[in-house]
Amino acid sequence: MEADKAQETKSPMNRTAKTTVVIFFIFMLLHQTDKLLIGPLQNPIMKTFNMTYTQWGLLNTGALIVGSALYPVWGWLNDKYNRGKLLSLASFIWGSTTWISAIAPTFNFFLVTRSSTGIDDSSYPGMYSLISDLFPPKARGKIYGLLQLTQPIGYLMGMVLALLLAGVIGWRSVFYITGSLGIILSVVIFFNVKDVPRGSGEDELQGVETTKFKFNWKAVGSMFKKRSLIMVYLQGFFGVFPWNVIVYYIFGYLGKERGYSDTTTLLIMAPAVLLMAAGYPAGGWLGDKLFKRTKRGRLIASVIGVFCGMIGLWFAMHTAASQVLLFAILLCITAFFMPFASPNIISTMYDVTVPEIRSSANAIESFLESFGAASAPLIAGAIADATSVGSSIIYICCSAWALCVVFLLFAIYFIPKDIASLHQELEARAVEAKAAN
Repeated sequence: MEADKAQETKSPMNRTAKTTVVIFFIFMLLHQTDKLLIGPLQNPIMKTFNMTYTQWGLLNTGALIVGSALYPVWGWLNDKYNRGKLLSLASFIWGSTTWISAIAPTFNFFLVTRSSTGIDDSSYPGMYSLISDLFPPKARGKIYGLLQLTQPIGYLMGMVLALLLAGVIGWRSVFYITGSLGIILSVVIFFNVKDVPRGSGEDELQGVETTKFKFNWKAVGSMFKKRSLIMVYLQGFFGVFPWNVIVYYIFGYLGKERGYSDTTTLLIMAPAVLLMAAGYPAGGWLGDKLFKRTKRGRLIASVIGVFCGMIGLWFAMHTAASQVLLFAILLCITAFFMPFASPNIISTMYDVTVPEIRSSANAIESFLESFGAASAPLIAGAIADATSVGSSIIYICCSAWALCVVFLLFAIYFIPKDIASLHQELEARAVEAKAAN
């Protein structure tokens, strides 16, 4: 009888979790397509407004600055209020700002409207914290890896839209399409994504009333006493430099400096993006697997990914333009390992922070990431104007990744103590809650 009751209690949660993951996947896929679409559309947009590389960098930096500034706000909101409704609002903002960008008549107007698209980019911490309340720690890496498949697939979808449709219907019409999808999806999210009590996914808190665990500033302050989390934050600051440089400059580099045609570019980038997509769940799976053996497991998987990605890119960028196949293979190797850290870093943050401030913990990390990365496109543009796009990509990516390896090694040293500290606190909460009942 008790088993049947437990099964009845568990099934709705399973259905809620599955529905939520599916909707989050669709939202992130379409949102990433819209967000990353501007990279493949670089040439027609620059031609429309007669832009320099520095202006191009400023354009992308604007959206990153707006998103960076709003991360703490979205994090606080998602720790305080209904995360499903907030995501619906973010989806509506995404669709609306993309529509406004499509009608921009001048560069200055487009700079302002495109920067406004960063408002919704900082809404992701709420999604990730909700997932942590729907799944136990041992399974989160795989779920985050699955959701983050959407970034490379969205990039691929954006690339296909740009290369196949932009020349036929124009880049503005492509923005109309993706903006409309954001508005439609906001309605779907509003009625179908349900929030759950914070802490529901923790093993120690099963069967314990968790609604009383509310956001508080003291808990936020305690995060900065966790040395592993500080190291994770520092690596995040530098870790997104390569992503932004590659996303915003790789197409221009392949076309202008390597002299590849659109067809060759597509044949190189499509498999690279698909392998990047495979890298997210592969990294999450490896992190979960190693985590079962050692509390350092997720961060070990992260170091493997960062180091291998750095080596692959270095050799790819030093391959002659005539060696197209070798260049493509090395770029694919880089693409596969690049995302290994991403799902593991998110899981690691939740491995050391209490449930009621996880959106804020993630938001702080994302704030530092985007604050650092906001300057990356502009710096890359200035270096490209002074030297070449290829040199800019090499200098920024390899330097940033080398620093990430150092910070991750420090985090590996500190992480066991911080994880043990969290579980002691969760166990104390469970004892206190049961005694109160």
